[in-house]
Amino acid sequence: MWNTENFQRLIEEPAYRSIIGRTVFMAVLVTVTDAVLAFPFAYFMARVASRRVQTLLFAAVLLPLWASYLARVYAWILILNHNGLLNWSLQSIGLPPAEIGYTNVAMWIVFSYIWLPFMIIPTYAALERVPESLLEAAADLGARRWRAVRDVVLPLALPGVVAGSIFTFSLTLGDYITPILVGGAGSSFIGNVIYSNVGIANNIPFAAALAIVPVAIMAVYLLIAQRLGAFEAL
Repeated sequence: MWNTENFQRLIEEPAYRSIIGRTVFMAVLVTVTDAVLAFPFAYFMARVASRRVQTLLFAAVLLPLWASYLARVYAWILILNHNGLLNWSLQSIGLPPAEIGYTNVAMWIVFSYIWLPFMIIPTYAALERVPESLLEAAADLGARRWRAVRDVVLPLALPGVVAGSIFTFSLTLGDYITPILVGGAGSSFIGNVIYSNVGIANNIPFAAALAIVPVAIMAVYLLIAQRLGAFEAL
């Protein structure tokens, strides 16, 4: 019989509110990180680099997408775990080990790396469409290059950044593989809780109720993105 018991459980139990909050926070953090990393990279590709360099940079962005998702995650596990490359490198130069393997920090790094191309490409497309005449007009009015970028380029490129954020935010929100492989004991996210309730606990009704949460969050996010012109940049 249909009832709201599972939805009440999500609202009333602090553990599930914490899981939802942790997942949304990670999705926002990854999105902001990728936007900060992608904008200067995409700007250089679109406005500064020659065609040959542009091609090489495109290859550098797209080649990782040809590799298996799991292969990239396991590569980061080898780098970040306690006996991995990062700790070995730090210790070899006399620094203490980072000890970030199997933590939320490790997940943040892995998510940011994996989804970065999905932010770079729409940001690049938006920046490439900015008319050079607008930058020339800004220069004629006395604006320095950095101010022209801030006042002219950035507002026009914002729909591309928001379009990229749709991918980074939604993919982080629903991912369950990275939290299982990279996260530690306290790294329960919406995706792997749904996975455990479907495959291990066999509690399909509760898994379905929890699955509504990212769908509702993304519906609101897409409405905001539409108002910011993201769909025109896709």
